[in-house]
Parts: sequence; structure tokens; C-alpha cells
Amino acid sequence: MSGEQDVLITARDWRHEGRDVALATVISTWGSAPRPVGSQLVVNNDGQFLGSVSGGCIEGAVIQEAMESMADGKPRTLEFGVSDDQAWEVGLACGGTIKVFVERLD
Repeated sequence: MSGEQDVLITARDWRHEGRDVALATVISTWGSAPRPVGSQLVVNNDGQFLGSVSGGCIEGAVIQEAMESMADGKPRTLEFGVSDDQAWEVGLACGGTIKVFVERLD
């Protein structure tokens, strides 16, 4: 079973247990991005999560937005990025941008 299947199965199981659940999915990347389009992270209302949308770089912010999405029911599109100049300053070859769609699952 792949990691993305694990995320979706966990989302289903948490919903069957009566938990609120939000799913975050990488919908686009540009430049240097640690995870490909389609990568997913699932969060429940207890703050438990499974999966990854960035290898740890933005997970905290995405989890917070997922908690807010569970509370207000509104989906959101998040964008995170680093310019080429900022990347060069910290020793990376290039910058990048990642867009993540977050939605509550009903």
C-alpha cells in the first residue's frame, strides 16, 4: 500500500469513528519543492496527522489551517514560497513555490 493510500484510508477510518477530518493536497509546485503534486496530509480534530505535503517545512502551518477548515467548513488554498535570492542565501540552488488545497471531509 502506498503512502497516499494510507492517508486516504486513515481519513476514512477517522470519519467512521466520528472524528472531524481535513485533507491537505499539494496542487501545484514550481522550482524546488520537497514533495510532488498529489502528496497529501490528513488531520483530525484531535490534532493527529498522517502524511506530508512538504517533508516538514510547512506542515505546522498546514495543520493549523486544516484545524480552522474543520471549524469553519471552508476550504482554502495556501501558497508558500522562497525566492531564488532567499534560497541562495541559505545554500539552496533555487527557490520554489508550493500550493496546497485544504478541505474538511464530510
